[in-house]
Amino acid sequence: MKTSLKGTPQKGLIAATWGFFMGFAALAIYSPLAKHMKDVLGLSGFMLGLLVSIPQLTGSLLRIPFGAYADSSGSKKPFMILLSISAMGIGGLVIVYWFFQPLQDNFFLLPILLFLGILCGFGSASFSVGVAQTSYWFPQSKQGHALGLYAGIGNLAPGLFIFIIPVLFDSLGFVGTYLVWLIILIAGIIIYALIAHDAYYFQLIHQGMPKDEAANIARKLGQELIPSSSFVKSLASSARIRKTWILVFLYFTSFGGFLALSSWLPAYWGIYYQQSIVSSGIITAFGFSLLSPIIRAWTGAYCDRWGENKIAMTGYLIMTIGTFLLAISDFFELSLFGIVITAIGMGMANAAVLKMVPKQIPHSVGGAAGWIGGIGAFGGLVFPPIFGIFIDLFGNSGFPYGFYILLLFCVTASIIVFLLSKTSKYTQVSTS
Repeated sequence: MKTSLKGTPQKGLIAATWGFFMGFAALAIYSPLAKHMKDVLGLSGFMLGLLVSIPQLTGSLLRIPFGAYADSSGSKKPFMILLSISAMGIGGLVIVYWFFQPLQDNFFLLPILLFLGILCGFGSASFSVGVAQTSYWFPQSKQGHALGLYAGIGNLAPGLFIFIIPVLFDSLGFVGTYLVWLIILIAGIIIYALIAHDAYYFQLIHQGMPKDEAANIARKLGQELIPSSSFVKSLASSARIRKTWILVFLYFTSFGGFLALSSWLPAYWGIYYQQSIVSSGIITAFGFSLLSPIIRAWTGAYCDRWGENKIAMTGYLIMTIGTFLLAISDFFELSLFGIVITAIGMGMANAAVLKMVPKQIPHSVGGAAGWIGGIGAFGGLVFPPIFGIFIDLFGNSGFPYGFYILLLFCVTASIIVFLLSKTSKYTQVSTS
């Protein structure tokens, strides 16, 4: 039977990571050029925050249904749908930038850019699909390491594009820059289609085998997690579990915060500290958007070894220190140090929360990943417009004030993880 099936856990991890990497890059669709777009479009602080974060609207909300979709159909088909729609959005941007050359304030342009940003964001919704794909390929004892690599490497995409896009823009302009992006994405979709295979259980289901028989064979072949519910039931069953919503808040703070800062920091460095577009991209990429995913990938294995609660507690405390420094600083060096500290804490916290998903909700991984990844990632859309309100109220001097909002969330998350770890210890003692 195994000879008629395709793929291995290692190949499944590579495919999921590749697909997520290609789709997740869309979160950087506008943010690298935020300073330039604010000037030419005459955007308020609130509208600037909305524009740079708009891909996260679909990127967060669609994680919920598509994560559950992966529980019922496997992950390859959802991946292909999301990446293809994202490519349509980027293709639309190429056409719009060509039509509106030179780019300038226009009544129709901003609504079109917001709509196309929503389409581009479909690709980042692949996060929960990839979590399910990776989790079904690996046993629980190895999921921390596998999911850490998956999310860590995949999360590098926005940072790389934040670094690359300003460089391309200087030489190719809007049309050429996004045309290169479109070509890269189409090539990435083709590669994913060629290398991706669903876990054994889903392959057997697609071959027409009854669910019980497919589950038994898949277990014999080493697949430890088997979905126990349909598309709707996966969402419903995971929604009834209290810990799902605890993890939602934690992920809203750490991963939503990561998405928010990845989008917001190019404007922060460019406008508040008067850095060039290229310099802002370099600082954001290497000081935050690339650093945090690397920490996340590295931390995954330590979650398996030391426990995700300890890693999460450490991560949220470090985030608290970093966001506090950002909130009180008006010195470039101190702000840079604060953002590096925040990046480290977010990487640790994100790895730990993701490790908790298959452990706490093992029979509805896709549905739970949808709620946690979807609503949690919604922080990436919520925070930047709030940050922008402080600019509208106080001018450019209001940039640091927005970090107080994120600081409040970090403090609350630290308290929740502390209480959660105490509850877990009590439960273990009571059942032993």
